[in-house]
Amino acid sequence: MIKDLQQRILKLKKERDVCILAHSYMPEEICEAADFTGDSYALSVKAQTAPQKTVIMCGVRFMAETVKMLSPEKKVILSNPDAGCPMAEQFGVEEIAKLKKRYPGHAVVAYINTTAELKTIADVCVTSSSAVKICRAIPQKNILFIPDVNLGSYVQRQVPEKNFILVEGGCPIHAMIKKEDVVAVKAAHPSALFLVHPECRAEVVEFADYVGSTSGIMEFAEKSDKKEFIIGTENAIVQHLQYKCPDKKFYPLSKELICHNMKITTLPEVLGCVLGTCGEEIVLDEAVRAKAVKSIEKMIEYGG
Repeated sequence: MIKDLQQRILKLKKERDVCILAHSYMPEEICEAADFTGDSYALSVKAQTAPQKTVIMCGVRFMAETVKMLSPEKKVILSNPDAGCPMAEQFGVEEIAKLKKRYPGHAVVAYINTTAELKTIADVCVTSSSAVKICRAIPQKNILFIPDVNLGSYVQRQVPEKNFILVEGGCPIHAMIKKEDVVAVKAAHPSALFLVHPECRAEVVEFADYVGSTSGIMEFAEKSDKKEFIIGTENAIVQHLQYKCPDKKFYPLSKELICHNMKITTLPEVLGCVLGTCGEEIVLDEAVRAKAVKSIEKMIEYGG
């Protein structure tokens, strides 16, 4: 049973000095067994201060890489080696290097949903919750924003004083949602507030009552005195909120909002990672790590 697996994981992780991180898009049964849940960057910060020497990242590869970048002395395990991120893997270093030459003087602002290699040529990283603040704070007026065109266009609308060059990349799951989907679900639930992630298209975001990161969406819904919400991000958030707020109603924006890379990690695999029979240890070349982490350090400098 699920609870039996969870109890084994809870017992073994203490005995083996293991910290388990679970991204918010993980299933509820995995989040319940984790030490920390949240967005990718927040989990990386938690890993830095966690006393354990081994960290299991229940998420996707770029998240585990970010943990390793910030905690190089720790053993970092990606729960499922096949868990990638289509957005993070859309562009390589050579492609963005060509854009840098084409737009000299532009600050390369990289969404944290990028590979360690791509972070090596970025000036600063951003998260979905800090992107607006950081783009306002950096001294450069001209910005090359990679890789998510939807997040970039959202930031562009909030920071009109800066000049943005955007690339046609992004999250294929969020980007598939269209205006018609919002109109239909709002018609079905007219009293519900619409909470949306900025990785969605502008035509979707414009209907929102709140725009923010997954953690921001959850916090807004938990604190709100309203009772009904349409959730415009991965459907795991609908599930988590139903557990956290059983007196409220949560509706998915679309049944298609499912990240298959997040869903391939299972609770038995998490147990296997604790036992040392599953997962993949993340190893980064030190030169790559040292160069890539500078963009995150700049993110902390400008965004806190």
